[in-house]
Amino acid sequence: MKIDIISDTVCPWCFIGKRRLERAIAMRPEMVPEVNWYPFQLNPEIPEEGIERELYLSLKFGGIERAKEIYRAVGEASASEDLDFNLSAIKRMPNSLRSHRLLHFSKIKNAQHAVVENLFRSYFFHGTDIGSVESLLEIAKDSGLDPKQVRCYLESDEDLELVQNQDIQSRKMGVSGVPCFIIADEYAISGAQEPEVFLQVFDAAKQLNPEASLHV
Repeated sequence: MKIDIISDTVCPWCFIGKRRLERAIAMRPEMVPEVNWYPFQLNPEIPEEGIERELYLSLKFGGIERAKEIYRAVGEASASEDLDFNLSAIKRMPNSLRSHRLLHFSKIKNAQHAVVENLFRSYFFHGTDIGSVESLLEIAKDSGLDPKQVRCYLESDEDLELVQNQDIQSRKMGVSGVPCFIIADEYAISGAQEPEVFLQVFDAAKQLNPEASLHV
């Protein structure tokens, strides 16, 4: 079953949605999933070096108190998925483009699953600046990639335009928020839905193409 996920590495709902998708997949052990991650920058206007987190929250939500109200739902949802979010550890809001390029590189190297998990964990558990090349090199190393290769890649412009165009293409398709899950090239699930929603779509996709769930 092909599952394309359009997400941003700094989006808490994308991490929550990942866990809910994983729970749904576990409920269909006969299904062979092919999961691919694609970029969507929620804040492409953030400078390359990032900005202070408090400044970002003030600009985005009109103040820290308002941001706390909005993130209360994030805290409740993350706790329900046993995700130990530590949002107070995040001191800088990164531009996520470099992390998306790392994800693209990791797909070429068949390490995308490990990299996306470690990106989310690093950012939401430890407040790591995932816009920093040095931080991304550590994440790449922990995910089984060669940090020397990754440094050469990130410090070049290789695939830069390709990754940016993937983001643009998602918007042209009508994606305006993330996460967005595209199942078997036919069905779209918007948001971090509960596993039951994924199961319904898995079953619908299987009825449409009985062989789809059995092949990578």
